[in-house]
Amino acid sequence: MDAPSAWAVLEGVNLPRGYRVEITEGKIIMTPHGESRWRVVLEAAPQIERQLASHGRILSDVMIDFPTSQYGYAPDLAIVAPGAERNSRDRFEWHSLEAVIEVVSRSSRDNDFAKKFHLYAECGIPLYVVIDPEDGVCTVHRGPTRTGSYEDEVKVPFGQDLVLPLQGRDITIATDGFPKAGDLG
Repeated sequence: MDAPSAWAVLEGVNLPRGYRVEITEGKIIMTPHGESRWRVVLEAAPQIERQLASHGRILSDVMIDFPTSQYGYAPDLAIVAPGAERNSRDRFEWHSLEAVIEVVSRSSRDNDFAKKFHLYAECGIPLYVVIDPEDGVCTVHRGPTRTGSYEDEVKVPFGQDLVLPLQGRDITIATDGFPKAGDLG
């Protein structure tokens, strides 16, 4: 039997379009999608998908079950390991993820840099990448620890290739098309 899911509280609820819905510390948090986030996802997802071929899959804004009923995240982008299977709720679980990529915004900074960082590391997600359009930098976290941190951190400025070292293969994302927050208009 599957562990309890934080997403159970939303069963049967019609959620408005255009909002990101996540559960943090048992609270339902809804934030509108931002243009920077949307443009980064549109830029990065096809690059990742082409390189994955049949060795894993890319998801965007898809509910993932974590080993707690207090947190329910639907990462901006998640790379699912080859051969991973869905649970009885037809969702992937945290241990199926090779990487999580979040695009930070002003409203999500605390979650992306602290709460998600801690949970993803504690769950053993091998690679956590935070893309920050405001600062024009991608931060790659590797080497998760059970105490909720990552052993290694590398910063990649927009304009340089972002390399995701996955199990047995690397995925390279060109970041020169990523928008900086001040460039939108």
